[in-house]
Amino acid sequence: MAITYPLTLPTDATAQPVSTTFRIVRIIAKTESAFTGTQQVYQYPGEWWEAEVTLPPMKHAVAREWVSVLTALRGCVGQMLLGDWDGRTARGTASTSAGTPLVNGASQTGNSLVIDGATASQTGYLKKGDYIQIGSGLTQRLHMVVEDANTDGSGNATLSIEPALRTSPDNNAAITVSNPKGVFRLEGDFEWSTDAISTYGITFAVKEYLT
Repeated sequence: MAITYPLTLPTDATAQPVSTTFRIVRIIAKTESAFTGTQQVYQYPGEWWEAEVTLPPMKHAVAREWVSVLTALRGCVGQMLLGDWDGRTARGTASTSAGTPLVNGASQTGNSLVIDGATASQTGYLKKGDYIQIGSGLTQRLHMVVEDANTDGSGNATLSIEPALRTSPDNNAAITVSNPKGVFRLEGDFEWSTDAISTYGITFAVKEYLT
């Protein structure tokens, strides 16, 4: 059967990463006067997530699940779904009472996103540092909420997010607040190692899939 991307990574509880490094990479130009020290800064539109992941020592059965999925990506050809393991559950009330949040209005751009369909009248519906996922499949995007967001009496809220919206999401596109993920590609090949008792070590690096 043909492989369909994006692939879902294994979810075995014994194989959660022992370390992850997440960052947003931004394209920023800065000039500084040699005479006055005055600075000029310009931020270009390009910004994306990158991450490095180290998995715990694993025995053959679990490790081979990971190796097979990562191998099936064919280096940077295929795509995977990935999120911040420590950000799977929102800190805000959305963790227990999310409602059905949706994008409220087309043509939204920048670092602000208006949503509706959330649980009404919630203080701290999403807290700064929580993640959201916009959309699904190859076009879904991962964003971090950087200011606490409350909902009004109709379940509307305005979210301050990073990185900025790359493209305007469709009106009524789904907002995922539980275990949100973005679409990523391997940064080249990945590696694994085994010892004399078949204990595996796996590390890999990824970059957000951009179109």
